[in-house]
Amino acid sequence: MADRLPVAARVHEIAADGAPDLAALVADGVPVILRGHAADWPLVREGKHSDGAAADYLRRFDQGRPVTGYIGDPAIRGRFHYDASGTALNFQARPFALPEFLDRLLGDRSGTAYYMGSTDLDTYLPGFRTENELTPAGALFAQHPPLASIWIGNRTIASAHYDMANNAAICAVGHRRFTLFPPDQIGNLYPGPLAPTPGGQVVSMVDFAAPDFDRFPRFAEAVAHAQVAELGPGDLLVYPALWWHHVEALDDFNVLVNYWWNAAPDFLDSPMDTVMHAILSLRDRPAAEKQAWRVILDHYVFGPDEAVTGHLPPAVHGPLAPLDDQGARRLRAYLLHRLNR
Repeated sequence: MADRLPVAARVHEIAADGAPDLAALVADGVPVILRGHAADWPLVREGKHSDGAAADYLRRFDQGRPVTGYIGDPAIRGRFHYDASGTALNFQARPFALPEFLDRLLGDRSGTAYYMGSTDLDTYLPGFRTENELTPAGALFAQHPPLASIWIGNRTIASAHYDMANNAAICAVGHRRFTLFPPDQIGNLYPGPLAPTPGGQVVSMVDFAAPDFDRFPRFAEAVAHAQVAELGPGDLLVYPALWWHHVEALDDFNVLVNYWWNAAPDFLDSPMDTVMHAILSLRDRPAAEKQAWRVILDHYVFGPDEAVTGHLPPAVHGPLAPLDDQGARRLRAYLLHRLNR
């Protein structure tokens, strides 16, 4: 996309020296690149030697658990998405032994797209993180344990989507291009169905390589707010939760390692549950009522706590009090009872 459409900005870069404060970086609310931050990783060094050397290094950690590989016909041009009907996916998923997947990936030059999506490092490649770790984040990750994943494939595209966690992504082998959009661009990115989805998250329906501005006219506004990150081996990209990101793997063999984390307490439910409940309870009400409920939600959910409880004695705060594990359990039980009426 960066070569075809004008973009507003390149992602800001900072020096990779020292230990980055990942919490402070995401608190700034914008993506940032730490160029060469993981250049000393053994995987990065092997990948610079050759694709085969990088694959052999990964094989060292394989414990025989089957991984899920995605295979797409050359006609999809590496874009794992929907078929022409929009009701089914345009690729197949099947289990592989990791060595078999790597052999297919390295040996097939037919244009077939191969992609092994988010695969838990500790489960499938135990010991990898001991040699390749985002060690400066140790204190943060000790408090908020991350989900560490590996992504392997050839020239593939993960269409624009968002995640509900902060992301630290290391381009370990090959090159990748991230095109990122702030959360307020959701309407200009034309989200697809809630289900099925290519990888578990809602994706943009726009083909970034050939955008149809007649069908998706607001996409031009999204492009005006885009930020592009061009990553090479060892580069670290950090961006906050809910930022949309369109990810292009640019070489015949690419490996990315990422760490998702969120500072929210574990007892909180997924905000997507709230979205689904709001569809059930609010979306189809009359417009005037919906606007009134928007004000009520702003008051109880998005506004300052003191405006909600400052005038009430603590004994009557009930679910308005700051949540803890027990309070979350009580509120969840209440909601389950209401939903099962």
